[in-house]
Amino acid sequence: MRFRDVRVIDSDGNQLGILQTRQALNQAKEQGLDLVMVSPTAQPPVCRIIDHGKYKYEMKQRERESKKKQQDVKGIKISPRIAEHDLSFQTKKARKFLEDGDKVKVTCQFRAREITHQDLGKKRLMWMAEQLADIATIERQPTLDGRLMVMVLLPKPHSAPKKQNVKTEDKQDSREAVQSDGVGEDNPPEVAQQPPVPAQERVPEATA
Repeated sequence: MRFRDVRVIDSDGNQLGILQTRQALNQAKEQGLDLVMVSPTAQPPVCRIIDHGKYKYEMKQRERESKKKQQDVKGIKISPRIAEHDLSFQTKKARKFLEDGDKVKVTCQFRAREITHQDLGKKRLMWMAEQLADIATIERQPTLDGRLMVMVLLPKPHSAPKKQNVKTEDKQDSREAVQSDGVGEDNPPEVAQQPPVPAQERVPEATA
């Protein structure tokens, strides 16, 4: 989209007022910086004079921080006498949550006299942690709380999240600063726009 007038903010965050696009481009060029659109829906659109590479880096950092704040905690329940097949299934389920960038809270529930076999429940939890060690770390070691033993797994940074919008990322990377070459007053330059703001050990079977 092309605009004749834009509201400009300089590299220090100061308001420069409404300028013609060519004037804003010239000011950015004089400072060895770029003119980047940060609010295309405003009237008039808002542009900022900034280093384009630094701007993209800051945007990615903000996205990472936002994802961390929005991180969900998924729950999985097992018992100290869970069958090997069921334990493997729950482990795969936990892996999917971790790959999506979520924390996983694994709860082992003891019923009746099962509470006397706390070591068995802990063994089940630690087995799960070992199977997921390639993508997760233990944020909270198995801890007994009444009849529940709880362990919390945290996804490793390099493994989360997988559910990233590739198209959005590609669009970000391809975004370019405003170019002024060969653009006249009757044909205002195009301003870069900001897009809307990744052999199992067998567990011994439970004994009575």
